[in-house]
Amino acid sequence: MGRAEARRAQRRAEKSGIRRLFTWRKLLGTALGVILLGMGAFAVLYMLVDVPEGNPKMELQANVYKYADGSLLARTGEVNREVVSLAEVPKEVQDTFVAAENKSFYKDHGVDFKGTTRGLLNTISGKGKQGGSTITQQYVKNYYLDQDQTVSRKLKELVISLKLDQKKTKKEILAGYINTSYFGRGAWGIQAAAQAYYGVDAKNLDVSQGAYLAALLQAPSQYDWAVAGPNGKRLVKARWAYTLDNMVGEGWLDSGKRQGLKFPVPRDPKPLNGTAGQKGYIVEAARKAVIKQLGISDDQFDLGGWTITVNIDKKKQKQLEKSVETKLLDKLDTKKRKLDKDIQAGAASVDPKTGAVVALYGGRGQNEHWTSNASRRDYQPASTFKPVILAAALDQESKTQEGQRITANTRYDGTSKRPVVGGDRFFAPENEDDHNYGPITVQTAMNASVNSVFAQMGVDVGMDKVMKTAGKLGMDVEKLEAAPAMTLGSMGASPLEMAGVYATLDNHGKQVTPQIVKSAVHQGDSPVKMPDAIGEQVISRQAADSVTSVLTGVVDDGTARGSVRNAEGLSDKDIAGKTGTSDDNKSAWFTGYTSNLVTSVGLFGEAAFDRTGDDGKKVQKNAQVTLQGAGGGGRVNGGGFPAEIWADYMGHSVGKAREFDLDTDMGAAVSPPPVSTSPSPSTSPSEKPTPSTSPSKSATSEPPPASESPQSSPPASPSGDASEKPPTGPSTEPGPDPSTSVGLPDLSGDKGDKGDKRPGNSDDNG
Repeated sequence: MGRAEARRAQRRAEKSGIRRLFTWRKLLGTALGVILLGMGAFAVLYMLVDVPEGNPKMELQANVYKYADGSLLARTGEVNREVVSLAEVPKEVQDTFVAAENKSFYKDHGVDFKGTTRGLLNTISGKGKQGGSTITQQYVKNYYLDQDQTVSRKLKELVISLKLDQKKTKKEILAGYINTSYFGRGAWGIQAAAQAYYGVDAKNLDVSQGAYLAALLQAPSQYDWAVAGPNGKRLVKARWAYTLDNMVGEGWLDSGKRQGLKFPVPRDPKPLNGTAGQKGYIVEAARKAVIKQLGISDDQFDLGGWTITVNIDKKKQKQLEKSVETKLLDKLDTKKRKLDKDIQAGAASVDPKTGAVVALYGGRGQNEHWTSNASRRDYQPASTFKPVILAAALDQESKTQEGQRITANTRYDGTSKRPVVGGDRFFAPENEDDHNYGPITVQTAMNASVNSVFAQMGVDVGMDKVMKTAGKLGMDVEKLEAAPAMTLGSMGASPLEMAGVYATLDNHGKQVTPQIVKSAVHQGDSPVKMPDAIGEQVISRQAADSVTSVLTGVVDDGTARGSVRNAEGLSDKDIAGKTGTSDDNKSAWFTGYTSNLVTSVGLFGEAAFDRTGDDGKKVQKNAQVTLQGAGGGGRVNGGGFPAEIWADYMGHSVGKAREFDLDTDMGAAVSPPPVSTSPSPSTSPSEKPTPSTSPSKSATSEPPPASESPQSSPPASPSGDASEKPPTGPSTEPGPDPSTSVGLPDLSGDKGDKGDKRPGNSDDNG
C-alpha cells in the first residue's frame, strides 16, 4: 500500500472516530437535555418569583436646586403625572402605542421570547440594551422592577410578565403602561405628555398626535422636536409614519384618513414648576451637566431625589438680568419696530480662578424662548476670535512671511481686500466699511479689529496651529476645516464657550472649563464628582499675558473705549476685552475681563415669526436674521449694546479687582518701543521695556515715522475707534509683503459711519 493510500485510510479512521464520538443520537440527546434542564430551571424560577408591589421609585420626588450660598433656586419634578383611565384616552390613540411598540399585544401572553432571548444574549455579550420587549414587559420594567440591564432582572421581567398577563386584563396593562412611561420634558404618563407637547388633555388628543407621543417613547430626548437635531427629527418622523402605517395594516385606521394626516409639530416646551425666567436656563444647564457626568438617562434623573447646588452667585445673577433689562430691553420697542422682536441676548460670567459660572443669561425666559442663548453655538463669534489667533502666534513663536517674529509691535499691511500671502487658496477679506489702514502694528490692528491683518497672521502661524490653539483654549473646533476664513470667527460659538476661552487667557494660560454645578447629591448616595474646572497649562503664561496686555488696548484706545473705559465702577480697573460683529450683522459680541471676573455677552438676530423679507424671500421663524436697525439705530456692533451690558454688569460686580499681574514685554499695558524706520518690520520691543501697572495709552497712540513731521501724520484719536477714518487714506494697492514698517496711518477724522450713532456703538471689523 502506497503512502497516499495510507493517508486516506488514516483520514477515514479519524472521521469514523469523530462520527462515533458525535453521533446524531448523542447530539440530539444533549440538546434535549439542555432544553429539559432549562425548562426545569425556568419552572423553579416561575414558582419562586411572584408579582411584587409597585416600584416605589415611580412615586416621583422633587429635584431641588440651590444657589451657591445654599438658598433655594428652584424645585422641580413634583409628581408631574396624572393617572387617567383608559376610557379617557381615545381608542385610536390607544392603538398608536400598540402599533408602535407591540402589534401582537392583544394576542400574546405578555412575553416576546425571541426578543427577550436576544436581549439576554446582548446583555451577556456586553452589547447593551436592545428592543423587542412587549408592552407588558415594558410595563413590568417601568412599574415593578428597574432599568438595570442584568440577566437576573431580565429573567424576573420574563416571569412577572407571564404572571401579570394572567392576573390582569390587556386594558389594565395598557393603561398601566401609558401612565408610567416617560415622555421627556419631565412628563410621566400620557396626561402629562399631552399637556407638555400639545397643551391638551389626553382625552382631546387626535390619532396623529398620539402617534407622535407613541414614537417619542423610543428616545424622548432625541425625538423631542424642540431640541432634536436634523437626524432626530428625521427619525421621529419616520417612526411616526411607521406607527400609522402599522395601524392601517392591522385595520385600526382607514387608509384614506392615514393619507390625509400631517406630522403634528408639538408646541415649544413650557418651563417646569419654579423655573420661570432665567431660573429655567440655569436649572436646565445644571441638569444636563449632571446627566452628562453620570451617563444616566433623562428619565432616571427625572425620577427625582437630587439636591444640586449651582455656582450661580445670587447677587451677580440679579445684576446681570438688570443690566440686560436696562441697557437693552428697555431700549427696544417691539410694538413700533417688529425688528426689535428679533433680538436675542445671551451672556455668561465666569470666575477665572475657579471656573465657576457665577451668572448666566439665557434669554427672555423659557416660556418665551426655550433655547438658552448662553450656550447656543449657532452664531459666529466674529472678531472675538482674533485674540485666539494672536495667542497661537505668540505661543508658537511664529514668524511673518519675511521671517520676523510676530509680536504686538510687528507691523502688517492693513489694506482692505489685500490678498493673503502664503496661503493655499485665494483669500482677500474686506475690512469693516472697506477701510484701508495701511501699515499698522498688531496692537493697533487689534484695537481697530482689522480683518486683513489677522487673516495674514493666521496664515503666517498656520491655520492648523490656530485651530489647535482654539481647541486648547476651550473652543469646540475639532470637526472644522482649518481654513483662512476662520480668522474672521466664522465658526459657531456660545457666550459660555467664549467666556471659557478668555478665562483661560485671564488665568495665565491654564485651561478654564466653565462649570455650572458646584455639587450634586442624590438621596442616600455619595456626592457626584464633577469634572475639574481648572486644567493644565495649555499655552505659555507669557503668551496668555501678552494677549491680555494687547486686549487692554481695545478698551483704552480701541472699539470698546466709548462703552467700557469710563463706565461707572470701571474707570480705575485694569480691563481687557474684544468686540465682535459678524457677517451681515447677525451677531454682535463683547467678551472681556478683569483680574477676577470674565464675562461674554452676545446679541443674536433670530426671526421671531414667519414673514417675507425685504428681498421678497420667505423668512421662517427662528432663522438667523440681521440685527441692523434694531433699537432704532443702524448697525448693531459689539461696541454698542453688548459692551454697554457688559460694562454695566461688570461695573457693579467686579468689586475690588486687582491689577493684572502680567509676565509680558509687549502690548498696551507696557511702555511701547521706539518706532523703527528700518525697511524691515519692527518685530520686538525695546530691550528694556518698562512694565506699567495700569494701561498705557501711549502704547497704541503711535507717533509718525521719523521722516515725517507730526503735523503731516497726527497721532491716533483718543478712542482709536474703528469708526474713525482718515480723510485721505494710504494706497489701496496691496504691497508685495503683508508686513512692513513704513509710515503709520492717520486714524483721525470722520469715517463716515453708516451705522448706529449711539455713543460707544463703533464699527467693528467682522
